[in-house]
Amino acid sequence: MSNLTPILKTAFSEITLADAKSHKGQNGKLLIIGGSDLFHAASKWSLDVASKIVDMVFYASTPSNNKLIKEAKEKFWNGIVIERKQIENYIQEADVVLIGPGMDRSFYTKLLVNKLLKKYADKKWVIDAGALQMLDIKLLKQNHVITPHHQEMDLLKNKSELFDEQNYQANCYCLLKGPIDKVFSPQNPQAVEVKGGNAGMTKGGTGDVLAGLLAALYCKSSALNSCLVASYINKKAGEELYLKQGPYFNSSDLVEMIPATLWQALQNN
Repeated sequence: MSNLTPILKTAFSEITLADAKSHKGQNGKLLIIGGSDLFHAASKWSLDVASKIVDMVFYASTPSNNKLIKEAKEKFWNGIVIERKQIENYIQEADVVLIGPGMDRSFYTKLLVNKLLKKYADKKWVIDAGALQMLDIKLLKQNHVITPHHQEMDLLKNKSELFDEQNYQANCYCLLKGPIDKVFSPQNPQAVEVKGGNAGMTKGGTGDVLAGLLAALYCKSSALNSCLVASYINKKAGEELYLKQGPYFNSSDLVEMIPATLWQALQNN
């Protein structure tokens, strides 16, 4: 941790361990809305990493994805698989809602995302992937986090000049993914950069892992510090895998590496 910048050190200092006297649910409840009949794995990566961080994960996907998750239940005991008609009940219970991993760019996605963001505007949201591409940007607020890659950032810029990474002025937090991640605060054009990673991180799904980690941390920490810590740990875990096996790892490997990387970082801070 000696190589951390002061702002990253401050971010890690906010990440607290579970109190031994706490009860189930007091250390974070996350709702993940994601997946589609086309993209099965993306939301599962988000779910798997989040379930290692928070006490409870609620998972809502398409019927086919819900069936797959239930069949894989021996690997995921720490959550509840719900039907999409139950979503609004669990939104109220969750500390944070992550929406988008694996969602397709369909009219249904557009209707669902914007309906929920409008109705539950004061909830802490992390908006990723398919949901990010279909959202009405006028609904974004300071308690929301978006996680675009550079192509998605260009799409947002086409909707509004506020999303120019050279002069970021949007009313939400943003973790812009890339070889160097950039974290923007609402209406603050000065980005905080997080360096690291390697060629192995280009595999499909590493962004879904990052989204799940970020949303899990956001359950108990601030948006800014959750973005910074998630970005750093995701990249650091990839670097540790690279030392063991070069670029020959996938997103499932990253999910398994992250808890040890996070634990080591917290012990050293």
